[in-house]
Amino acid sequence: MRNGKQEMIHGVRASATLTSGWWRRIGLLCLVLALAVALPAQNQHAVTFKTLVSFEGTNGAGPFSALVQDTDGNLYGTTGSGGTYGGGTVFEVTPSGSLTVLYNFCAQPNCTDGLIPDYLVAGSDASLFGATGLGGATGNGTVFKVTPGATPTTLYNFCALTNCADGAIPIGFVLGTDGNFYGTTAFGGNGSGSGTVFKLTPGGALTTLYNFCSQPNCVDGSLPDATVIQGADGNFYGTTEGGGANCAPYGCGTVFKITPSGTLTTLYSFCAKANCVDGSTPAASPLVQAADGNLYGTTAGGGTFDGTFFRITPGGALTTLYSFCSQPHCVDGFAPQSPLVQAADGNFYGETPEGGAYNGGTVFKITPSGKLTTLYSFCAQPNCTDGGGPNGLVLGTDRNFYGTTSGGGASDSCGGGCGTVFGLSVGHKPFAEAQPSSGKGAAHLR
Repeated sequence: MRNGKQEMIHGVRASATLTSGWWRRIGLLCLVLALAVALPAQNQHAVTFKTLVSFEGTNGAGPFSALVQDTDGNLYGTTGSGGTYGGGTVFEVTPSGSLTVLYNFCAQPNCTDGLIPDYLVAGSDASLFGATGLGGATGNGTVFKVTPGATPTTLYNFCALTNCADGAIPIGFVLGTDGNFYGTTAFGGNGSGSGTVFKLTPGGALTTLYNFCSQPNCVDGSLPDATVIQGADGNFYGTTEGGGANCAPYGCGTVFKITPSGTLTTLYSFCAKANCVDGSTPAASPLVQAADGNLYGTTAGGGTFDGTFFRITPGGALTTLYSFCSQPHCVDGFAPQSPLVQAADGNFYGETPEGGAYNGGTVFKITPSGKLTTLYSFCAQPNCTDGGGPNGLVLGTDRNFYGTTSGGGASDSCGGGCGTVFGLSVGHKPFAEAQPSSGKGAAHLR
């Protein structure tokens, strides 16, 4: 489904030799579908996996972001392609697996309503807000608002300013405690076009807070591939896939802090240690602030083997807690690029898009000290009918996890599967509530 614009962006990414989570997701479009299965326990707790939805192309294909849950218990998400016009969909799904397509993108000429939607956020008014990676008035992505039963409203078209000074290709955003949205774009901005941090009011007024690569040699970072989160101190924290003080000329990525007014501080530059054992290229996975006040995240590259799980203090002291692919044949997964969720048991739950017992990716649990348990390996079923390439988890009010896969599944209509929605029970007995990933209205659980 890649058009000329996507080819151009892909070339930019390739020239920077970066492991791009955004392009991993685009490359995984039209790769999955699934049928319901129940698997035996794989660890000390009963782990039950069930496929809830098998996408078929006409009802969407290739979901590559996590779901959000509303107060009525239903789940909402996006597919990056498929639907009536091939531009992706916004959908609603019940915990039992009943799917309703709320909107089909590219319904307007030249896809002025957006193309390749991703990342929904629940607003304070029961509406959903999201971003499209491409399409819109300029073809460089949009922010939209959708209410179930209504046609989406485009709030902002990126690249509306000369030379895309307002940014291009939005990555996602969170709802801040002040009622505004804060997020990142992968490209655009003044200067090198290496991405931005922006603020957007619910009415659609955009302010660019920071332009990456503003400092010599991009030591402040470049090409953010995950959105920011809001910390308990009111500041926002995020990562960039490129730039930083190491790995010239393109950099191995950074962790940064930015105030609501736009003052940015680089907290850490990856690959500061020999052989990048501290990790590199934190692609697509936003940080999460844990109950202990520290920030936790993953890198897609580096580490002793292939990707890391790390802890970083708000002051910038980083500790590598786990290196993926450290088990034979990478049965623990590798190159993590999905967000983490901390449950009330204190542990983190996340996914890897690759590796595992069947090389279809994994769902894992990891303690704050770095002890990892693989809960599920995708592609356990013949022809990956259980899905492959998971994208992120949300912890439901029923104590179960829900997620999507971009690959695998039972349908042949997308040449390898169109994608799935699945549920995963890990045997939580007490109610487990997800720690918020931002301030007010923390619903961005990519």
